[in-house]
Amino acid sequence: MSYIIALTGGICSGKSVVAKKFSDLSEKVAVIDSDFIARKVTQPGSIALHMITKYFGSGVLFPNGSLNRSMLKKIIFFNLKDKVWLEKLLYPIIRKETQKTINLLLNRSYYVLWVVPLLIENNLQKFADRILVVDVRADIQLNRIINRDKISQQYAKNILFSQVSRQRRLKFADDIIENNNNSDKISADISILHEYYMNIKKNNH
Repeated sequence: MSYIIALTGGICSGKSVVAKKFSDLSEKVAVIDSDFIARKVTQPGSIALHMITKYFGSGVLFPNGSLNRSMLKKIIFFNLKDKVWLEKLLYPIIRKETQKTINLLLNRSYYVLWVVPLLIENNLQKFADRILVVDVRADIQLNRIINRDKISQQYAKNILFSQVSRQRRLKFADDIIENNNNSDKISADISILHEYYMNIKKNNH
């Protein structure tokens, strides 16, 4: 059996970059991205997309029939009732698909890196053996959100405050990678953690 490490962090903390660096170290490191699975289960023709369109209307679709995730995020960000409805629909589907993917990869991998942005918010930490938090200073994070999404500072702050606090997320961390723009240190930290996770895997046999 492989070891499941949940990789989490706030918005624009650099989770995808960190996950890619881990996967580059060995083809036997399996990366499962919750955002990728969310896209998969809401692709055109899926039951989930049909339900979303029925509830929110065709305004949440692009002309080609695919889900306009950006539009949907804006709607639910300002409407708690809609957010709760969407979560109740999607989370069980995403969880089932994630577990199916993990089961396929467990015996083929040294360890599974499960990338989950809202791990703590959705109380999913119990499904992982270990939690790795990508941490970043709030001022850097804010600038990254503004530059990436081309939004106002206030809107970026609202997004930031809607997530669990940095302090609370760090309380759950078994391991921490600081991503404050020092790429050499990040790469070194990842190499050290990779070796550590490999040893955990060996010792669990």
